[in-house]
Amino acid sequence: MRSSIATNRPLVWAALAALTACIWLPSPALRMVAIGVVALGIVDVWRQVRRDREHADLMQQALMLSEEGVQITDADNHILAVNPAFTRITGFTEEEVRGLNATNLAAARHDTAFFKRFWQTLQSKGRWEGEIWNRRKQGDEFPEWLRIKAITDSRGRITHYVGTFTDISVHKAREQDLRRIGFEDPLTGLPNRRRLHDLMTSRLRHLRAGESLDMAIIDIDGFKSVNDSLGVEQGDRLLARFGQRLARHIAGGVVGRLGGDEFLAIRTTTFDDHENWVAGLRQHMGEPFELGNKPLRLGLSIGSCRAPEDGKESGVLFQRLESALYSAKRHGRNVSQRFRPALDVQNSPHMTLVYGLRDALANGDQLELHYQTQHRISDGAVVGMEALLRWRHPEYGMVSPGDFIPLAERHGLMGPLGNWVVDETLAQMARWRELGMPALPVWINISAIQMFQGELETALSAGLARHGIAPAQLGLELTESVLLDERAGDIVPRLEALRARGHRIAIDDFGMGYSSLSYLKNLPLDKLKLDRAFIRSLPDDPADAAIVSAVLAMARGLGLDVVAEGVETQGQLDFLQQAGCRLVQGFLYARPGPAAAIEAQWQVQVAGQQPELVLRPEPLT
Repeated sequence: MRSSIATNRPLVWAALAALTACIWLPSPALRMVAIGVVALGIVDVWRQVRRDREHADLMQQALMLSEEGVQITDADNHILAVNPAFTRITGFTEEEVRGLNATNLAAARHDTAFFKRFWQTLQSKGRWEGEIWNRRKQGDEFPEWLRIKAITDSRGRITHYVGTFTDISVHKAREQDLRRIGFEDPLTGLPNRRRLHDLMTSRLRHLRAGESLDMAIIDIDGFKSVNDSLGVEQGDRLLARFGQRLARHIAGGVVGRLGGDEFLAIRTTTFDDHENWVAGLRQHMGEPFELGNKPLRLGLSIGSCRAPEDGKESGVLFQRLESALYSAKRHGRNVSQRFRPALDVQNSPHMTLVYGLRDALANGDQLELHYQTQHRISDGAVVGMEALLRWRHPEYGMVSPGDFIPLAERHGLMGPLGNWVVDETLAQMARWRELGMPALPVWINISAIQMFQGELETALSAGLARHGIAPAQLGLELTESVLLDERAGDIVPRLEALRARGHRIAIDDFGMGYSSLSYLKNLPLDKLKLDRAFIRSLPDDPADAAIVSAVLAMARGLGLDVVAEGVETQGQLDFLQQAGCRLVQGFLYARPGPAAAIEAQWQVQVAGQQPELVLRPEPLT
């Protein structure tokens, strides 16, 4: 019974007074009235007791239904009661743990200092919350998120502890999976490029006097042709076997996959036999692989270097390995090349651009996004934009994407470059929103590297949340070659997941060598971008006219929009309109330009009291 019965109930006080008055009241009638008051007080007390019991029963039921484990202990931490969730999580019943000190259930992962801090916090602040490892009845250990509160009496003395906890095993396992994905190649299980940087740095840091580090990048020559002839599944199996054989050969060293058909091998040694080591690698990895009962010999290009002679930092050594590999490929492939100063930056325009691109990514002030508008033919209105990456080199000026994009893919820079494009595009869209500009969708290009590195979804989710942009406003354009790149894995579920989030998906450069009606039927697509190669000769070339008309008819049947790229003349526009094309993109309407040009055009439209952003066709110069 709660103390409020004796202190906060006027009827109870009246009943107590009436009970006392019954003794000295002279009149029977008055005594009967007093007895009636006492009876009312008793009824009131009974109602309170019943409500308290009902309340206690409800609280008990809520406790029983809770998904969190609950344990109640006395001041000495001996368990008094637990709920069913406690039993479900730990395997211990209430009878098995009642009277047991709760500390006995803790896993042996925490030292004395941990529990000392735990009790100091609990006694000083009255509560503690954090991660702790406990033990199940079967003996296995599990992590839980524990919240515990000290219960005190009216004098401030601790009488009980009430703790609630949640099993976070699945959450911890997911964290480990994400960590593994971030540092492990999904196909071979070997360390990926990011992890290899860390491992190389660690090996360099722990080199002793007289020790050296031998390193080699091994590239499978013509792997795309091998993959095309064997099929993607067999190609993946070959890469996995290649990695396994290399790892067995470099026992005690480091072996990882940089991406595609490139592998890195590192060994710590006291021998001055670098060339012999590389030759041994070539001989061992050049032995035939058995695939489908057929022996397959691989041609290998190898670029190598040695630390500390060729460098003492992982970044420098990676650059020099790439320089050596590029030199080996330039000399006809299936050769080995050790780094030498003649291969360094000053004598390799190719590597000069690579190093410059790394600096551009690090500083962020050389990269730009230009935007080309997409128009509805019927009224010329802008219905979207494509974000196009540009690099303004401090010495060379504007570097063509055709020059630096392949280098970015080749040297492991496409992931960070793609992430920069995602974030910069979303940031620009947020700035346009603040200016009050129309919320037009912007399309960005996605590479195979972004897909197979697995960072695309993370970059998109983080960027959208950071800038407050709806997924439907950011469209994703993939080239047909991405769909057939074995590094991207099974791309259909990932595209379906991205589309389910709200992103629209388009195939860029449609028709350039890989077209397949089967993937158009199976892929979650919204739009096709018809390559400019088919538009250039319209309307005079009968073959291109027939192809364009057929693509437009097919797209209508599949419920897909088509954007014709590279529209430069009125004759091309007229033909496309007559053929049923709704959307176009090209110099006839607008050239790609910086964000400031788009903003200036919009301000002109606003000043002219034209609320809709409409760009008029301009003659080519």
